[in-house]
Amino acid sequence: MKEARIYLTGFMTSGKSTIGPILANVLGLDFYDLDQEIEKQEKRTIVQIFEENGEEYFREIENKTLKTFAKEKGVVVSLGGGTILQPRNYELLKRTGKIVYLRASSKTLYKRLKNKIDRPLFRDMVLNEKNEDEFLKKIEEMLEKRKKFYEKADIIIDSEDKPLGLTVDKLVKEIRKYYYEKN
Repeated sequence: MKEARIYLTGFMTSGKSTIGPILANVLGLDFYDLDQEIEKQEKRTIVQIFEENGEEYFREIENKTLKTFAKEKGVVVSLGGGTILQPRNYELLKRTGKIVYLRASSKTLYKRLKNKIDRPLFRDMVLNEKNEDEFLKKIEEMLEKRKKFYEKADIIIDSEDKPLGLTVDKLVKEIRKYYYEKN
């Protein structure tokens, strides 16, 4: 396990940044949040990067930062919701580690997103107080486009509203099984 590279993927607010540090601690690995690392490097928020330089610039920085983590051993890395959609990122992830998809329903994601203004793709909807139906429609459209990428993960775990400890325990069992039985 000390050689492991585990990449957590899933839609924004699926639990990657919450589950990641706990999972890393249980497995005795280091934890990194890709978006937080980018914010440290850039000395500004993801929202500011999107607003000032656009998504293309962000995706370049994201790929460079991801390459750094792909060289590390013994890490759990929480990815941004769109990281896996970039073919070069997906190939790098698949080649260098195990991908874990934290899956959540659109209703659960809505509950977690409806008041957050730190998510560039939903910021305007929150600030303009869009209704639940509009939010759900956007979430469902995005989930549908991303589903084929997310479901290529090595391990898929539901991160619905069940106790965090149970989700982490199930994930640890799956990861250990994967590493010890499949390698």
